[in-house]
Parts: sequence; C-alpha cells; structure tokens
Amino acid sequence: MINAQDIKIGTAIRMDGKLYFCIDFLHVKPGKGNTFMRTKLKDVVNGYVLERRFNIGEKLEDVRVERRPYQFLYQEGEEYIFMNQETFDQVPIAHDQITGADYLVEGMVIDVVSDASTETILYGELPVKVQLKITYTEPGLKGDTATNTLKPAKVESGAEVRVPLFINEGEIIEIDTRDGSYVGRVKA
Repeated sequence: MINAQDIKIGTAIRMDGKLYFCIDFLHVKPGKGNTFMRTKLKDVVNGYVLERRFNIGEKLEDVRVERRPYQFLYQEGEEYIFMNQETFDQVPIAHDQITGADYLVEGMVIDVVSDASTETILYGELPVKVQLKITYTEPGLKGDTATNTLKPAKVESGAEVRVPLFINEGEIIEIDTRDGSYVGRVKA
C-alpha cells in the first residue's frame, strides 16, 4: 500500500480490480480545505485515460511492475512471439498489447512490462524511435526540398509512413513509434 501523495508518473496502482499507470499528477493545496492529488490514470488493458482525485493520506494498492527486454521472433496470426533475453522463454503477446506494433521487425528488442506478483504480461513497448529501411516509394526529384510536401512510403515492417519528397527507396529513416511520423534520414 502507498499513500496518495507518493504517486508519481509511472506509478502502477490497482483500483476497482483494474490496473492503472499514472501519466500525470498535480499536488493541489487550495486556500480552503484539505490538500489533494489530481491524477490522470491510464488503464493498462484498454488504454482509457481517466482523471481521479485522491485525498492526501488515502491508501492505494500499488503494483510492482518489471520491465524486461524481449526479442521479437515472428508473428503467428494476431499474436507476436517474443523471447525473454534472460531466460530464453518464448511468450506470445497480442497485437493490441504492443505500442507501435506496426513498426516491429524480426530481431528487434522491446521492453515488456509485467506484473511482478502474478507474472502477467501487461504490455510491450517499442523504443520511441526506430530505424527502418524504405522498401517502396515513388522516386524523388532532385531539388524537391523547398516545400513541406509528404509522400507515402512503405518500410520493411510493412507499415506506411509519410516522408518528404527527397527520400528514395533503399534509404534508412528514423520513425517515431508513438504516432508513426517521420523524424529524419539516417546517414550511412
């Protein structure tokens, strides 16, 4: 059990039988009345975000979570098979439990967050930025750098990304996995 004033970003708590991560908090001391914590909590299972207010001193059930590196091996239907880097156990993780799953390629290592008490896998998280090779895009024209126009490009994971006109097939680009946006070209 933890006190409400100990909640920080990333703290995991169990509330109403569900598991939540704190994504934002604010310690509020009004002129009149008691001090309280205003929090934004994200449901681990379905991703819903809710705002919740806790009085200072209120006891909450905390959950110990562990982050471990897992290597992506292959996809089997809607599940992705990963291997624990320490024990070499293979575990399936559903597509909707992986943030940025569209940018996964074989051999990529991601962080898998699990509940330490029950060993239940909560979700998998790709790095914020990944480098992928472009497998198909329309050819770019020399000098097309003056405008911010974007064109579609297919990367090696099969996902489609919007890239600037000067990017060509075979180049390696950096992608933000949170929103799928183009970050930059990787110099070889």
